[in-house]
Amino acid sequence: MTSPQRPIRRSLPWLLAGLSMIGPFSIDAVFPAFPLIGARFGVDSVGLQQMISVYLITYAAMSLFHGAISDAIGRKPVIVAGMLVYALASAGAALSTSYGMLLACRALQGMCAGAGLVVGRAIVRDSLAGAAAQQLMSRVMMIFSVAPVIAPIVGAQLLFLNGWHGIFWVLMGFTLMLALALILFLDECHPPEARTPFHPRTLVGGYLEFGRDRHFWPLLISCSVNFAGLFLYISSAPHIIRDLLHLSAQGFPWLFLPVVTGLAVGAWLSGRLASRRSVAFTVNLGYGSMLAACAFHLLAALVSREPTLPWSMLPLVLHGIGVQLAFPTLTLLLLDRFPHRRGGASSVQAFASLLLCAFVAGVMSPLLSGHMLYLALGASLLTVIGWFSWRWYHAITRRPLAAQHLGPTVETELQTEITEPR
Repeated sequence: MTSPQRPIRRSLPWLLAGLSMIGPFSIDAVFPAFPLIGARFGVDSVGLQQMISVYLITYAAMSLFHGAISDAIGRKPVIVAGMLVYALASAGAALSTSYGMLLACRALQGMCAGAGLVVGRAIVRDSLAGAAAQQLMSRVMMIFSVAPVIAPIVGAQLLFLNGWHGIFWVLMGFTLMLALALILFLDECHPPEARTPFHPRTLVGGYLEFGRDRHFWPLLISCSVNFAGLFLYISSAPHIIRDLLHLSAQGFPWLFLPVVTGLAVGAWLSGRLASRRSVAFTVNLGYGSMLAACAFHLLAALVSREPTLPWSMLPLVLHGIGVQLAFPTLTLLLLDRFPHRRGGASSVQAFASLLLCAFVAGVMSPLLSGHMLYLALGASLLTVIGWFSWRWYHAITRRPLAAQHLGPTVETELQTEITEPR
């Protein structure tokens, strides 16, 4: 079953990109402020890392509900309310008088930020189908890709103006302006007749339905692990920049510029390939790029005991390209498993991905960020898990039973690619 093609405003990709940028800004912009926050509240580096973990854990937990609520009351109210409460939490973080208060505000930020990411993906699939949906998703991700490199640069510059407080004031202003733009320019794309009631029993029943679908699990794992390998480097940025590369707060672009270049190029390529090549080709190409990046990272770490610029950071370009090639297609395949519960399916995917990212930031990063070889091994393990999950999905879609449940969606194209290779 496909969604009807409906006219969309030219502002939609920019609005969705703005919503997607909340996550990277919330994480990356605070990295340069870690030393100041630690000195202000007497917190060590391990404690400071919990600013990321707490944000991601609440982000993941609430993501289970954002999509289901939007399935019940519409997409627009959920997104606008989320941005307004996020702005309030940012103001509270800027005014924090203790580290506990700051962590509480970070938790509230996480609870609200997911509204944009989770519901935004459902909006893409509500509005467009097939190659057009993949192209819009890729355009959004290409615009979004500037956020990881802008965030730490902006954060570092704000330290000269108002210390770490200024970072949270800027986040508050950005989300307030975004909420206003959403009110004025975002059209509701989930009409009342398509909505499903929000009830605990319905919610649990829907998630159990997802769990019984054997195609859902490999897609969920592949989607969730897709970004985790790259995120290991992003969440370890303070250690890589300060401890391994011995740079100041102004050195963050050495890591984030390769990341954002790769993400932008990968998003552009994904959009170009949407109507030219099959989804199987695009995802395979993405994983090939990610695996090549892991191999280069391992080789660089084995050849040189100390990371060197720019060679130690250049493989991040390949990794970013691979992530963005694979992710839009994997996401659309996942959402198409349940056309009437796309919000809920997006919620589950976001929950799994963010929970994994919280583990990466809170556990893997502190353990592995002392050496580039350890980081390369960790990123390689995560990427290989994603690759095997994608191959698992390939294997079960070869079976005749799977074809009986496919509709005229992007998944049909995958089945054609598998049974009739080019």
